[in-house]
Amino acid sequence: MIRLLLRVLGHEHARPMRRTVALMTTTSVVEGLSYGLLVPALRALFGTAPSDAWPWLIAFGAAFAVYAVLRYSSDLSGFRVGAGLLRGMYHRLGDHLARLPVGWYGAGRVGEVSVLAGRGVLQAMGVIAHLLGPFISACVTPLTIVAVMLAFNWYMGLAALAAVPVVAMIQIRTGRSTAAADVERAERDAEATGRVVEYLQAQPVLRAGGRTGERFRLLDDSLREVRRASRRSTLSVLPGAVGLALAVQAMFTVLLVLGAYLALGGNIGVAEVLAILVLAARCANPLLSLSDIGGKLRGAHSELARLDAVLSAEPLPEAPDPVRPEHHDLEFDSVAFRHGDRTVLDDVSLSLREGQRLAVVGPSGAGKSTLLRLLARFHDVDAGAVRVGGVDVRAIDTEVLMARIAIVFQNVHLFDGTIEENVRLGRPDADEAEVRAAATAARLDEVIGRLPDGWATQVGEDGALLSGGERQRVSIARALLKNAPVVLLDEVTSALDPVNEAAVHEGIERLMAGRTVVMVAHRMRTVRRADHIVFLEGGRIVEEGGHDELLRRGGRYAGFWNLSTTPVASRGE
Repeated sequence: MIRLLLRVLGHEHARPMRRTVALMTTTSVVEGLSYGLLVPALRALFGTAPSDAWPWLIAFGAAFAVYAVLRYSSDLSGFRVGAGLLRGMYHRLGDHLARLPVGWYGAGRVGEVSVLAGRGVLQAMGVIAHLLGPFISACVTPLTIVAVMLAFNWYMGLAALAAVPVVAMIQIRTGRSTAAADVERAERDAEATGRVVEYLQAQPVLRAGGRTGERFRLLDDSLREVRRASRRSTLSVLPGAVGLALAVQAMFTVLLVLGAYLALGGNIGVAEVLAILVLAARCANPLLSLSDIGGKLRGAHSELARLDAVLSAEPLPEAPDPVRPEHHDLEFDSVAFRHGDRTVLDDVSLSLREGQRLAVVGPSGAGKSTLLRLLARFHDVDAGAVRVGGVDVRAIDTEVLMARIAIVFQNVHLFDGTIEENVRLGRPDADEAEVRAAATAARLDEVIGRLPDGWATQVGEDGALLSGGERQRVSIARALLKNAPVVLLDEVTSALDPVNEAAVHEGIERLMAGRTVVMVAHRMRTVRRADHIVFLEGGRIVEEGGHDELLRRGGRYAGFWNLSTTPVASRGE
């Protein structure tokens, strides 16, 4: 557990953690030894000279005072180290998530990361502050008491010692039997979290379909599975808890019978039997708590293992000697890319000179958006190379590459803040005049002018308080402010009304001016001004050339063009 914790957090935390563990162990030993002083104290009290018990009682009081100081110090150390680990874990997890390739954030990651970043981190880092001290006490204090028993009467000590392997075996078997149930519970929790997010995001669709009064079946099924997994997880712990209680009770019964037998035989005094039984009773409480503490530790261990899996996910490798491109022409050289078992792009080769515009056209699933993602190095190619300015993107420092690329996606993501804060993400150090100029060029100033709070208007979570066209204008203003030499556009106007589409097109034209542009579009009229057009189908380039040239050929591009420009009524629809 400690080894896994250090691997997750980094070995710079090893020294304070080892110091805390040593302090907690010392505290538990002192606690056990202090209880051991009860044996001579009780023997004296029940002997011929009860006053002889005073030195032992004073020693017991002094030992208990030392234990109290150590306990306070160890608990305080545990809380301080735990708080430091929690802070360090959040920083490390945040930094690592920021360095992972965008392609890592696939289906199911929202729920997984949400659970990990919330309850998972708190549960895992709470081990030092809340669980490690009680666990060490539950293990070390009874062992110390058993050692004291062995010192006073080895018959009774051996009888108590025989319970140690039984308790250990029960804990090990319980851990193994609950491991699968814990994994299933974590998977169901992550799935349910994702379903809750999906349910909230799907409210417009559900309401448009008249299903506001219905329960969301996918969410209900997911929550039902969480309940079932929780029940199985609880039931899997029950045999261990019952077995542990029976083992402790059996140990106490054996000691009681053995003590009575030895006392009746004259091999041990009644006072010693009574004292050892008091010690055995003191062993019972921490041993019985092992069931609850062990379950919490197993849960924390599972969360640590999942955190370790996320932190072990490899970021895209950085070049040891990065190269800075001098130009901004683009090239795909025999590029192949696979997603799982599916080949998304296969032997794609094309080039674009600096300052030109490339339009990528084709049916859904052809790999158009993947081309943009490979250019921005959201993924690495499986074969071939993607080059910017003649330099393989894998040889360019990630920050340098992203500084040269502005991306405008169809689905705009805005942070919960003001319009100005979202625009400034393009270039945080831009002055006010530059921000206002970018907004004007994107026609965002029209939106700001009609909003009561102007630039200070809150956009809501993911821009929910703005319309689709308004969010797109914010995105374009952000890209304009960035002033990057390469622009990637992905289906920017496919879901806009005519008024917003015209405004966005005007902003896009200003964004593209003088830059190297790669655009993906379904609306064919947006690509006719491109310098070069490629038609993708099945992950391969089946046609390429200029707009007029491709129309004369009468191939796949011409078919798409004719379909997009033919009125619906004339197609019999």
